[in-house]
Amino acid sequence: MDLSLRTESFTQDRRDWLGSAHGTDAPVSVTLDVSTFTAGTHYPDGYIKSGIPLGKITASGKYGPYDDTKTDGRQTCVGFLFTAQDVVSPRGTVSTSAVGSMLVHCFIREARLPVTIDAAGKTDLGARVIFV
Repeated sequence: MDLSLRTESFTQDRRDWLGSAHGTDAPVSVTLDVSTFTAGTHYPDGYIKSGIPLGKITASGKYGPYDDTKTDGRQTCVGFLFTAQDVVSPRGTVSTSAVGSMLVHCFIREARLPVTIDAAGKTDLGARVIFV
C-alpha cells in the first residue's frame, strides 16, 4: 500500500466566452495534438484554455489551434475547445496529446475568447456558430 503524500491540482475553467448554453449539451470528443499549441499563448498556466478555435490536422486526425496560415488542415476552423485541458504535469513534462471536447454549434462572445479569430475562421464555421 502506497501512503506517500501526493498533490493534485485542478484548473479553473473560464467559460464567459459562451453566449448561452445552446449547443453545450452535445460537444464532440477530440484528441488534441499538444505540439501544435504554443505554451505562452495557449497554455501559459499549464492547461489549454477553453474557447480556443480548433482545426483538424489532416494527416493525424487530431486537432490543433486554428491558424489560417497553416496548410495541414488547421487553416479551416471547425469548432471551439469546450473544456480546458491540463497538458503540463506537476513534474513539468508536457503531454503529447490530450482528449477534450469541442463545440461545433454555439453562440460565442467573441470579445471574451482567449485568442482572436479572423474573418476566414468565422466563414469556415458558417451559420453553426453565431458571434455576439
